[in-house]
Amino acid sequence: MDSAPSAVTPEITQGPTDKHRRRVATAAALASAVEWYDYFVFGIAAALVLGELYFPAGSPSAGVLASFATFAVGFLARPIGGVIAGQLGDKRGRKPMLVMALTLMGLATTGIGLLPTYETIGIAAPLLLVLLRVMQGVAVGAQWGGAMLMATEYAPEGKRGLYGSLVQLGVPIGVVTANTVFLAAGAFTSESAFAAWGWRLPFLVGLLVLALAWYIHARVEETPAFKEAEQALAEQEKGDGDKRSPLRTILREHLGTVFLAGGSFAVNTATFYIIITGVLDYTTRHLHMERESVLMVSLCISLTQLALIPLSAALSDRIGRIRIYGLGAVGLLVWAVPMFLLIDTGSLLWLAVGTFVCSCFLSIMYGPQAALFAELFTAEMRYTGASLGYQIAAVAGGGLAPFVMVLLLELTGTSMSVSAYIILLAAVALISIKVLAGRAAAR
Repeated sequence: MDSAPSAVTPEITQGPTDKHRRRVATAAALASAVEWYDYFVFGIAAALVLGELYFPAGSPSAGVLASFATFAVGFLARPIGGVIAGQLGDKRGRKPMLVMALTLMGLATTGIGLLPTYETIGIAAPLLLVLLRVMQGVAVGAQWGGAMLMATEYAPEGKRGLYGSLVQLGVPIGVVTANTVFLAAGAFTSESAFAAWGWRLPFLVGLLVLALAWYIHARVEETPAFKEAEQALAEQEKGDGDKRSPLRTILREHLGTVFLAGGSFAVNTATFYIIITGVLDYTTRHLHMERESVLMVSLCISLTQLALIPLSAALSDRIGRIRIYGLGAVGLLVWAVPMFLLIDTGSLLWLAVGTFVCSCFLSIMYGPQAALFAELFTAEMRYTGASLGYQIAAVAGGGLAPFVMVLLLELTGTSMSVSAYIILLAAVALISIKVLAGRAAAR
């Protein structure tokens, strides 16, 4: 599933040393991890405290819905970050866009940690919270493409899937660290202190992102693939000016591929946010399970993804991206109903079993996804195309998923409605994957 081997392979096999490749891959993985940490702490806080602190009017369900709606706003902003960074990243370089994204995320996350509540400044509090969440969304929308391309465009021949998965590891690392910090904040503060100021501590860790941004700016070089594409674009612009912008090319010639990529991935991102954010609210508010215990289950499951994601990616380097990717989508479709039947028992053990099996299928899809999306587009439009596909999925799936879950539970009174939602998205994914596979075969 490689539509542009000539754009990547030649210069990678000649230029960078193994030591330099490892440095770049490590920096990209760290960038992804700290960005996702900052992004996920908001999701956990939205499920636990933000509703009552920033949206106090109405019922508890209304407060959680408002909080999750703010959570979703960050996803709506992600395509903006993807478009801006994609356009500039395909014309000016992967590295500066990654540095910009890290800086923006660090400032936004720290701002949330310092933001006064509704009780202190009234309506300005939720408005500023939404604004800072939009900044987080723009930042993570810009980050993924930059980090993913820094890793995959430096990858040795035959290891693009594995190198791309190092960036994907940022998600479980972000979940583990976010949950760990929240658990620590809860353990060392009383209930009243946690609600008053303890929840802010995980957000103030966002200051560390700024140090990583400086390191990447100072110590990491631009990718060889971009340098080659930059030369080609410079020659092209001599002939027809700036008419062939990456965004314009994507919208005119490759929009179908972008939507197929998004459709193939929406079930993954939606299910992921359901099990780490929606289930946290559902189990603590509806099933009356303890917050710390549910957070610990989420943390342990994310640790298993640290092994499964690179394993599935490495396997995709051997037997093909589409085959592994499709297997994960089938698993999510089949497991959607059993998972919630287990969760509804209210047992911590069965919660762990249900979400663990689900996370295995998520990992099987997520491991090869970075390389798969990179290979759908040539180097001169890869940042824009891959970012748009990913962020469309994030909006259609992840951003709305916790909100949709709470709404479905309120309207139907049964978790089977959430299972049906996952099954519908999985069916869309399988159709999209089948079309992408057909196009690959035709090429």
